[in-house]
Amino acid sequence: MSLADGFVHVDGAAGSLVPYSVASAVGNTMRTAVANRGGPFPASALADELVNAGRAAIADLVGGLPAGVVLGPNMTSLTYTMSRALAKTWQLGDEIVVSRLDHDANIRPWLQAARTAGVTVRWAEVDIETCDLPEWQYDELLNERTRLVAVTAASNAVGTRPDVAAIARRAHEVGALTYVDAVHAAPHVPLDIAELGADFVAVSPYKFCGPHLGAVAADPKLLASLHPDKLVPSPDRVPERFETGTPPFELYAGLAATADYLADLVPTEGTRRERILASMRAAESYEQIIFLRLESGIRAMSHVTILGSAPRRTPTLSITVRGKHPREVNEFLAERGICAWDGDYYATELFGAVGVNAEGGAVRIGLLHYNTETEVDHILEALAAVR
Repeated sequence: MSLADGFVHVDGAAGSLVPYSVASAVGNTMRTAVANRGGPFPASALADELVNAGRAAIADLVGGLPAGVVLGPNMTSLTYTMSRALAKTWQLGDEIVVSRLDHDANIRPWLQAARTAGVTVRWAEVDIETCDLPEWQYDELLNERTRLVAVTAASNAVGTRPDVAAIARRAHEVGALTYVDAVHAAPHVPLDIAELGADFVAVSPYKFCGPHLGAVAADPKLLASLHPDKLVPSPDRVPERFETGTPPFELYAGLAATADYLADLVPTEGTRRERILASMRAAESYEQIIFLRLESGIRAMSHVTILGSAPRRTPTLSITVRGKHPREVNEFLAERGICAWDGDYYATELFGAVGVNAEGGAVRIGLLHYNTETEVDHILEALAAVR
């Protein structure tokens, strides 16, 4: 992984750095003959291998089955596909539940599908002081008419990690499905689709050192019960029926390399799934150590405010600086070699709830396993100078 540009990269929540092994896998595949799938010759057989390897990589990351992994250009596009397919099963009088904590990609597709289907939308609200998403409120939101609960496993803006398993348990008690956005959780914590109670779990490989892709994992039997809009000649089998166009085979090679990279972060034995879990547990522990250093340092600054203080978080926080527009702060950091982000990061509903949208949102700092204590100290020094 190259950090030779001399910058401190704490913009991982918008897209992580890519290891050399992943870039090489993509490049090598592009220098190889790869045809479309289904042909009786080696270049076509390689395409099948790459697709299967990509599905297996996501399955190992989330604990799912390769046959239940849908691959696509990004999480947003796939969620639109799933929302339209699920909406075909809804009827007038049905209800869905979305949350203010979520990225808009796990809100807007559902709102638009609900409007088309004539379905009622209910909102789970955040605690505007802590930015937590209390699970108890779902007792009042859910009923026998609820068909879907869409919820994030971690906020990409403030890091909050709600109790998804508790929410999913309540949803299943009334017969509803759960669609879990794990895009921001995947780079930071071990994922298990069964432990989450997720019927669908969505991830974005470019957030965990992979290529620009999206993926949704579900039970193949559940996918078989849904019928997305598709072209007549395209495959009707699962999971292909949810995928449109010719796949980016070279990126699937990079996806497989990403799974191998994550599995090798710490030396251990076992299957790739077991090694990924061990690596992610180690990454979570390390990230929390340097995040505590960052958070405690910022909270000691009277001119900087951290949005929220949920008890469970990824190493991600959003800040405002007294008297400064977020873009002004971000430009100040960039001049000192720090790559952060400002705005709402598509967490529009959340930032509307906490009241910072009108001020330009906030500045986000997101750590990953490749960040260091020295970099954290540099960030703290820079923030101390923003006055």
